[in-house]
Amino acid sequence: MSPQSCLKLLNNLSVSQLAELSKLSKSYISQVKHGKCPPSQKLLESLFHFWIQHTKTQTNYLAQFLQSRQASEASSGSLLFYRVKLSRFLNDLNADTATSRDIEEFLLQFHNPGNRHAYYRVIKTFYNWREETFNVPNPMKKVKAPRLAKLILPSLTVEQVSTLLDRVDKVRDKAIIALFTDGGLRLSELTNIKLQDIDWETRTIRVIGKSRKEALAPFGKLSERYLREWLSQYVPVGNVWGLNQWGIISMFRRLRASTGLPCNPHTFRRTFATLLRKSGLDVMTIKDLGRWESLEMVQRYTRSVSFRDCLKFYRAPLS
Repeated sequence: MSPQSCLKLLNNLSVSQLAELSKLSKSYISQVKHGKCPPSQKLLESLFHFWIQHTKTQTNYLAQFLQSRQASEASSGSLLFYRVKLSRFLNDLNADTATSRDIEEFLLQFHNPGNRHAYYRVIKTFYNWREETFNVPNPMKKVKAPRLAKLILPSLTVEQVSTLLDRVDKVRDKAIIALFTDGGLRLSELTNIKLQDIDWETRTIRVIGKSRKEALAPFGKLSERYLREWLSQYVPVGNVWGLNQWGIISMFRRLRASTGLPCNPHTFRRTFATLLRKSGLDVMTIKDLGRWESLEMVQRYTRSVSFRDCLKFYRAPLS
């Protein structure tokens, strides 16, 4: 056990907790906490045993929680997100003794609002799982969600998508860009498309979305043209692209470097939602077409749609 870990425990645990652990008097513990006398060997041994037990408990919590997420078929990206954020939290605080105030102070150390909110979501999910699994109190019920700035994230115009289509040489890459824009596909959904998933008659593609849910994604005539042309040149083995996720991301990075335009799967998904909203489609329909689970997500993705964009479709009720 390092001196830093010892100091952290002395600072984080209350006088009463330390006295109970070590069976030493509260007055002595108080003097140690205030730096008036050094910790005795008995106190150090008590802290060491507590630290061992704490580490074991936290590790078990992390492993069990990740197993539960894996059982609910969370993606590999989500599992990594949970692991990184929750490891930091469990390293700093004891999940069993942390109060609402402790969690609020932990969140305040993150100055970036987006990062703070990300930690909040992970910790809330963890404590909801802990409450349901072990039937214990949930301190997150008293913690308010950090305010998140309503940023307008980039999306592309039709003209900008056309620029990207003109800039790539391979018809495969044109088909990928067109399908991302037409269907609002997630990266995993697009990467895993197989020949038998495509219904040419209805212009839909069977995809496996979040939580392994099966759904349909639409596409238009331009996407069909590029896709048919690509499949006339390439006989699929596995997915229809002959590329994995990293290959698609690399192609987008090259495009961004050559055009200066934001170019990644999330940008195309926002573009899909924004262009449909600007064409007059209601958010409920966009939600269903884009396979979102809530209207709130659609509203977040279409935040760049302005009042003037909506005004084009306005019809005065009494006119």
